[in-house]
Amino acid sequence: MLIPPLPLSHGRAGPGRPLALLLTVLLAVLLLRPGDGVLPAQRVALFDRYQILMPRHRTSAPVLIISIDDASIRAFGQWPWPRTRMAELIARVTQARPLAIGIDILLPEPDASSPEALAARLAPEQGALKAQLAALQPYDEVFAASMRRARVVLGVGGFDDTVPGATDGVRVWPLRGDTANALAHVRRYPQALASLPQLQAAAKGQALLTADLEKGIVRRVPMVGAVGESLLPGFALELLRVATGQRAIDIHTDARGVTGVSVGALRVPTLPNGTIWPHFARPSHDHYISALEILSGKEDLSILEDKIIIVALTGAGLLDYKTSVRGDVLPGADVHAQIIESFYDGRFLQRPARMARVEAGVFVLLAMLLVWALPVLRPGRALLLCAGIALSLFGAGGALFWYAALLFDAAAIFFALLPVTLCLLGFLFFAAVSDRKRTEGALQQVREAAARAAGELSAARRIQMNSLPLAATAFPRERRFALDALLEPAREVGGDLYDFYMLDADRLFFLVGDVSGKGLPASLFMAVTKALSKSIALRGPGDVGTIMKDANHELVRENPEMLFVTGLAGILDARTGHLALCNAGHDAPRRIGAGGRVEKLHAAEGPPLCVIDDFDYPVHAYQLAPGECLCLTTDGISEAMNGQGELFGNARLDAALAAGALEPAALVLAVREAVRGFVGSAEPSDDLALLVLRWNGPT
Repeated sequence: MLIPPLPLSHGRAGPGRPLALLLTVLLAVLLLRPGDGVLPAQRVALFDRYQILMPRHRTSAPVLIISIDDASIRAFGQWPWPRTRMAELIARVTQARPLAIGIDILLPEPDASSPEALAARLAPEQGALKAQLAALQPYDEVFAASMRRARVVLGVGGFDDTVPGATDGVRVWPLRGDTANALAHVRRYPQALASLPQLQAAAKGQALLTADLEKGIVRRVPMVGAVGESLLPGFALELLRVATGQRAIDIHTDARGVTGVSVGALRVPTLPNGTIWPHFARPSHDHYISALEILSGKEDLSILEDKIIIVALTGAGLLDYKTSVRGDVLPGADVHAQIIESFYDGRFLQRPARMARVEAGVFVLLAMLLVWALPVLRPGRALLLCAGIALSLFGAGGALFWYAALLFDAAAIFFALLPVTLCLLGFLFFAAVSDRKRTEGALQQVREAAARAAGELSAARRIQMNSLPLAATAFPRERRFALDALLEPAREVGGDLYDFYMLDADRLFFLVGDVSGKGLPASLFMAVTKALSKSIALRGPGDVGTIMKDANHELVRENPEMLFVTGLAGILDARTGHLALCNAGHDAPRRIGAGGRVEKLHAAEGPPLCVIDDFDYPVHAYQLAPGECLCLTTDGISEAMNGQGELFGNARLDAALAAGALEPAALVLAVREAVRGFVGSAEPSDDLALLVLRWNGPT
């Protein structure tokens, strides 16, 4: 969009204007598409930049975080503390009459230091001591009793996979509204990790602590989620409910999903999946108080009065710190505290459903301005217009963020205007070309050159394919083993290779390799690698590790294009079935046993050829049983891609090998057909090579 029109044809756009108008309509439809937008990465990057440049100003301080930090751990012992210590902490905080206390700690297991737990570990002859311990009140009951005297909210962790102590149901407090509609749209966790049932029974509320990270960043936090079939509020929202004495949280929904949640008179707008974009402030330690200060009596408890308290672990090694969109590393409790501050300040980042329509309308207006102005403006003024549009877009987005807390996607409009502008500039350029004959002559020359290049590439393909040995005719009277191989270049010629030949009457050498890159350079390097490896193998002592080392040494010396080759070479003793393999940065081979059992052998323990000179490649020895097969492939099989961008993968390769008959030709055919069926009409993404060897046993 910032490229001015070239002064080759001035004042007319020819057919460029109609095409630009068509592009405008199509792109406007794309901008109206629901979800994360046309360019989600650019959108979130822009919204993150807004937060970095314009952090939220703290105007209220309703939350204090009591941190079980390193000083507390040093004073009272390592975590987990006895529940009596936690009961004492809650009791002291309760004396100050806070509005609510949130425990951002999961306590799913009984206290191991409780009297009944200690009694269970005593020997039978210590019966008197066991009886004394059993008569004492369990520490979990002490902690639960302390919680009953306070307004405590417990946290729940959601998990997609089963973890020890997890459950598919937790205690919840009422959420009113169209809960069935909400369940269909919010993030749902099959399992949850919660505190002990007696602690849940003592609490006044329970809420979800978990927020899905987006590439390791806390960007959106749920105000409502689900565990199994139960809706749970977010931790910050439930703390506010308990603090204000409300009996329930109201959920507001429409056909798109959740539109907001309410606690009393406060309504928080949400995304359709029940999450919000928190507006983060700069990090501050003013709202942190060490648990040591509370328990030791050094802190004036009056500062806790009428505050929302969050008890959290912040000691080194006790907490998984999260990164906010501003790049600040914060404890999870700080995120909840900032959300509660936003509740009090009425500062909610919003992206209403109608925002996409507004953005599409702005795009259409700006596109119409460009369609009208670019063909008639001089280059300098066109450049100023483009720069002014860009500055206005992002300036408006920043102003809406700062003054109205609205998330306006200026990036999507900017990148949508780019093809419209380029379309106009392209037609302006071609409309200015006056020498039609010279253009047609140049085009004809290009066509002729392309035809010559196509013919040369076709000849190069025939030469490359004819240089490979044919398994069907290579060993006409051999009965001790059977072999078949396949090579399919992604283009006319490719860089994958295979080779096999007898070193002597009993030893078979075989090789599969993959040259970096594709096309003609890779095919030439493939031919050099194949010829050089064969020359070294036939004139040397026949040790596969030495062959790979010498080939690597020779290839490094003559490699002006800095290519490299991954290779897997082996020697089979046809008399005994002894197998020696050497892997130079290649995919691991597979052994197929009786019944179709597929075993993946050692992965590469050495670098590709041409990476490190004079490297001693390790050799692994195996013993094949009669009828067992060895399969060598290049990554063109596992990384074959279909039209949806999915990879064929190792699991599908193993399944194809397991389902085929233990005949090399049948296995090669099974893998080739499986890859072709998976790729379908998609263009090949890489060269494909496959070699299957079966040892039949001594004859």
